[in-house]
Parts: sequence; structure tokens; C-alpha cells
Amino acid sequence: MERFLEDYQKRRLTERVDILTAINILKSRGYEDEELVTEIIRVFYLDLDTYNEVVGAAA
Repeated sequence: MERFLEDYQKRRLTERVDILTAINILKSRGYEDEELVTEIIRVFYLDLDTYNEVVGAAA
């Protein structure tokens, strides 16, 4: 994912479908489960409660 974004340029990921889409894209690019949240927060502001719900439901 792109890493040159400034904080003010970050989109907010608060919807389950958006978070799931980001997770699926990263997994398709070879990221492991442990790396997902780190990579997502580099690009997006992330609702961590919703992220944990999505990851918990997938497990």
C-alpha cells in the first residue's frame, strides 16, 4: 500500500465492509495476519473496535 500519505490525507475506515476490503487486499498481496493492522493504519485512520470485530468474526 502507499506509504507517502500525510496524516491529513488519510481516509477513515469505520465501516465493516471497508475494513474487510482493506484486509482482503492486503492478504492478496501476501501480508500475514500479524501485519494487517500495522499496514492499514499507515494508510487509514482505523476504527479499532470495528477492526477487531471483523477479525474476530473471520477467525
